[in-house]
Amino acid sequence: MTDDLLVWRCGGLGRIRLNRPSALNALTLDMLRAFDRALDVFIADPGIVAVFVDGAGDRGLCAGGDIRTLYEMRDSAPDYYKQFWRVEYPLNARIAALSKPYVVLMDGLVMGGGVGVSAHGNRRLATPRMRFAMPETQIGFLPDTGGTWLLGRRGAAGAYLALTGAEIGAGDALRLGLADICIDPGQMADLEHRLSEAAGMDEVDAILNASRITPPAETLSAQERLLSQVFKGDSIEDSIRALQAEGSAFAKETCARLLRASPTSLKLTRRLLTLARDGASLEIALINEYRAACGLLNSHDLYEGIRAAIINRDKNPRWSPGSLEAVDDDVIEGLLRGASDMELEFNHTKDAG
Repeated sequence: MTDDLLVWRCGGLGRIRLNRPSALNALTLDMLRAFDRALDVFIADPGIVAVFVDGAGDRGLCAGGDIRTLYEMRDSAPDYYKQFWRVEYPLNARIAALSKPYVVLMDGLVMGGGVGVSAHGNRRLATPRMRFAMPETQIGFLPDTGGTWLLGRRGAAGAYLALTGAEIGAGDALRLGLADICIDPGQMADLEHRLSEAAGMDEVDAILNASRITPPAETLSAQERLLSQVFKGDSIEDSIRALQAEGSAFAKETCARLLRASPTSLKLTRRLLTLARDGASLEIALINEYRAACGLLNSHDLYEGIRAAIINRDKNPRWSPGSLEAVDDDVIEGLLRGASDMELEFNHTKDAG
């Protein structure tokens, strides 16, 4: 077990808390393994009515995986993150398949790997201060942990979020089906107590429904027509041209976000979104993400993006290649095919009830 993940029982509630508040609860391999073991216990225990997950501190549920470690181990242990993803991605699929109520508090920052342990759940509680984002293209990576599945199946708005890394709040997350209800975080202690006394799934749902509050106003709905026009095809270049022609403040900011991102990541993410949109399952999307992610461990852009965002913090990544036009389509297809790495194994069917 690790102190970075707290696990306990409170009545009929199996409790899991991400406990690295100083690092925005960024996930480590030990945390992921402990999370999986906790689910083993809670799913097998008939006295556990529901699982409840939150993050320590008041800044957010989870800002993602520990990418500083990825950068620091790039030479000494280049395969470490392959092992990390072989634990993380099946855990994401396991969460999606749980039959017991999986109640997760999406409060503050919910990004990257934090999306993976929350947005696949079956009872997702957003708060008015939630900030949801998958900003991976900005660091030379891809929206993983099933992010391409979640966003690839949510039309133009999903493509916008995946490609630009833009943040949304609870109102937009609810509208897009990335969260289920909005609650007041100040009422969480009382809500948790009532959930711990619930006798079954119906009572859990009744307690959650009684805790609903009105979510913040949506913002993306006002841009629905523009997003549908801009992201209707699979060409990033066409999207940029359409944004430049439209010329509104929102279009300019969206265009700027695309131009700041890694060109390779943009083209790779666009293809992964299409595959997920047309794919048969979350597991297939995760396999595609895993193959591409392993390939990016051998790329320039991933480490350069982390350097610019996290290590030196100069916010000035030097991508290679530096333009969309220079990205070789064969490179993208090679990333999607994967190499000779071990494939993912999914063993969560026992959790589906």
